[in-house]
Formats: sequence, C-alpha cells, structure tokens
Amino acid sequence: MTHTDPLTEILANARVLLFDFDGPVCDVFAGLPAPEVARELTALLSARDAAAGAKAARTDDPIEVLRIAHEAGTEPGRRIEQALTSAEVRAVAVAGQPTPGAAEALRAARAAGRGVAVVSDNSAECVQAFLELHGLQEHVTHIVGRPSEQPHLMKPNPFPLITAAEQMHIDVTSCTLIGDSLTDVRAAHAAGAKVIGYADEPHKADLFSEAQADAVTEHMQDIADALTAE
Repeated sequence: MTHTDPLTEILANARVLLFDFDGPVCDVFAGLPAPEVARELTALLSARDAAAGAKAARTDDPIEVLRIAHEAGTEPGRRIEQALTSAEVRAVAVAGQPTPGAAEALRAARAAGRGVAVVSDNSAECVQAFLELHGLQEHVTHIVGRPSEQPHLMKPNPFPLITAAEQMHIDVTSCTLIGDSLTDVRAAHAAGAKVIGYADEPHKADLFSEAQADAVTEHMQDIADALTAE
C-alpha cells in the first residue's frame, strides 16, 4: 500500500468521501476517445462560430472545447454542453469496467458508515448512467455533476465540493476528496477539505506531494483496504 499511514489516518477522520468520477471511478473515454469527442464538438461549434471553432481545434479535451463554446456565447455554450452530455452518456456505456478497486472502495466506504458522493466535471447524467450500469448506484448517495451553463464553477472551483457537503448536511471540512488531478487538489484546498491524490500514472505521485495532497495512493483498492481494516 502506498503511503499507508497518511492514507489510513485521512480516511479514519473523513465523515464523507467525495469521489471524482473520471479516473477514480471510471475511465470515461476509454471506449469513445476524448479526441474524437472533441472533434465532434469542435465541428458543431465551428458551424456556429468560426473563430471559436478555430480556437477549439487546438485542443483534444472535450471539457476545454466546452469552455471555449461558453466564452463564445450563451447559445453555442448551451448547444455544445448538450452535445457533450450526450457524448459522455454514450462514452460510459462503452467505457468498460470501473477503475480497478473503485467498486470495492465505494462499497467499503458505505459499509464503514461514510457518506459517499461523486463530484465531477462530467455530467451528472453520465455518472448516473455508469453507476446504474454497474450496479453501484446504491453506494452513492449524491451526485454533483458539471454545473449547467456555468463552466467557471467546475473544479478547481470548490463549488462542487461545497454543494455536495450542503446536500449531505455536513461541513465541507469534514469531507475528503479522492481525485486524480491537480485541479482536484486545488478544489479541495479551496474548500477546506482533505484530499487524497489517486496517482494512476507514475509521475502524478510527485505532483500530488508537491501540491500538498494530504495522502497519495496509486491504487483505488488501497482505499477499500484501509476502510475495511478499520
């Protein structure tokens, strides 16, 4: 287990566990590649705003295309957001199994009496669809997806974490976020929550440590094991 003591301590003190979705729970674009989705969205955007489309053509990140679309105006932003949500739902249907250890971590968290929520920059619709597809919805009490037409409220903004905590009637400082990006770490710090960095790629462990994540793990199974051992 990686960084066993900090991980165990953080989990022992967490009343609510907040799971980022893409990475810790699901590889969203494993079956429908993100660059392909970005190209689809860029084509739609280009038909409405050539300048924005040209800017979007320089990225292969669907979320970044969404940000560019919203910068271009309400109508293109709304249209691209609808298209992205539809693509995400299609993507999770062919994404394959949950991240190794994720299902076990969700089950262990609930069995240990923790509140469990998913906080994601992906749509709530795709999160719900994936959880239902894999029989995991009973282990997640709340889903906070991408804020509709408000990309500025996505992580690293702490809004998703604060919203989840409010829905669960708990102070966000009693929550611990499990995320796989520096934006997750920044969002947790901004909210005053603890954060566990899921280093699903070797270089991320050092990045998370430098960013002062409270604990780092390379395997979601470690989360499950630590919770089960309590």
